[in-house]
Amino acid sequence: MPRIVLDTDLAMGAPGSDIDDGFALALAHADPDISLELVTTVNGNTDVESATILTSELCRRLGVTAPVVKGAAAPLTRPGSRPLSPAAVALADQVPPPAPGYAAAEIAQLVMDNPGEITLVPIGPLTNIAAALSLEPRIAANVAEIVIMGGAFFHARSSRAMPGEFNVWVDPEAARAVLRCGAPQRWVGLDVTLQVRLTRDDAAQMSGTSTGFSPFAGAATAAWIDHVAAQHPGSEIDRDSCPMHDPLAVAVLTRPDLVGFRPAAVEVATGEDITRGVMITDLLTSADAPAPNCLVAQTVDAPGFRQHFLDLITGL
Repeated sequence: MPRIVLDTDLAMGAPGSDIDDGFALALAHADPDISLELVTTVNGNTDVESATILTSELCRRLGVTAPVVKGAAAPLTRPGSRPLSPAAVALADQVPPPAPGYAAAEIAQLVMDNPGEITLVPIGPLTNIAAALSLEPRIAANVAEIVIMGGAFFHARSSRAMPGEFNVWVDPEAARAVLRCGAPQRWVGLDVTLQVRLTRDDAAQMSGTSTGFSPFAGAATAAWIDHVAAQHPGSEIDRDSCPMHDPLAVAVLTRPDLVGFRPAAVEVATGEDITRGVMITDLLTSADAPAPNCLVAQTVDAPGFRQHFLDLITGL
């Protein structure tokens, strides 16, 4: 049974914010073959204070008992702060405070106290993971593995403003540190996550259950599809469905059959220039190719993931 740390920039609950990070937390909780030991928060989709409040509220709703520890408020080389989201302001006095400590330190402590047993599952920017490796480089040799939602390896993003996948683009220096650390790591990127989607029919199915969480999940899904459709009026696929990026990284922990991985030597462009966050992927086909530093997801069983997801979420 994987014992995991879920590191998240969760914003589910804030209007107009993505829902897949919240569904990743719900899936980790719902899967009987996963032991969720620690939840840490990071700046990304929203500020870290809001992420911490919204994560605590979702844990309360789900009945998650793992501690929630606040993490990095800004990328490694870009200090700064962001204001609380209105949704977090409304909940600030209604949720318990986070557990004491700092995410990077708690991650390092948990891994070193349980060598070979803890899997890190970062589904936001990799700032906390890189900071933990800086505090204790031996994490790389003592973690079971790192399963990351991030990157794009087999295609380029069609965005000049954000050429890299969001989690990597926000903190490419952190992504580079993780790629270079030597830990076993699997990257679940946009190449596969854009293929796993929830539809309006799926939202209706979740809404139609009589359990505690599933109707909330269905309403959130329908609202997010409406938001995505309004943002991309010319996209036929975004009109009636939304991708489930982060839950796929959780699903592969117990359903490795859902995703096909291949070894690669990957580097990431850093700094502030036009290629920030772009993944440079060497698929090791030449005689002088560098040694692989990770596995990258290349294929996915989208119907299989959808069924796995709905089977577990509709039971919550």
